[in-house]
Amino acid sequence: MLLPSVAEQALMAHHEAVLRGYGLTMTQYTVLLALSRGDGRSGAQLARACGASQQSMATVLNGMQAKDLITRTAPEAHAKVMLATLTDTGRALLDRAYREVIALERAPTDRFGPEEHRQFCEFLDRATATLVEQIPTPPTR
Repeated sequence: MLLPSVAEQALMAHHEAVLRGYGLTMTQYTVLLALSRGDGRSGAQLARACGASQQSMATVLNGMQAKDLITRTAPEAHAKVMLATLTDTGRALLDRAYREVIALERAPTDRFGPEEHRQFCEFLDRATATLVEQIPTPPTR
C-alpha cells in the first residue's frame, strides 16, 4: 500500500510547514489540541496523547510554558504532579493554526464530487474498521 503512505507523508509535510509558520511543532500542536478538549492534564497524559515519552514531553512543555502557551500548576492533592492548562495566548495561537490546518485537510476532498466524496468516506470507514479490528488485545491473566 504505497499510495496511502505517500499521501500520509505529503499531508504530514504540509502540516509541519503550516505549523512551522506559527512557530509550532506537530507535538506542540497536538498538546494544544489535547488541552483545548480539557485543561488540567499531566505531562504523562499528554505524552500518551501525543505518542511521546514522558521525558521528551517534559522538554516540550517547558518550551511551551516559556512561550506563554501553557501554564503548569500543582494541584493541592498531588503536589508532585503538574497540570498543564492553555493560556489565552496558547488558545489564540491554536485557533489560528487550527483554521489553516483544517483548510489544508479539506483541500484534497474538495476536488471530489458528491458521489466520489461519499464513496471515499465509505472506503476510509471500511479501512479504519479493518485497522481497528487488527489492534492486538493484551492477553488476560
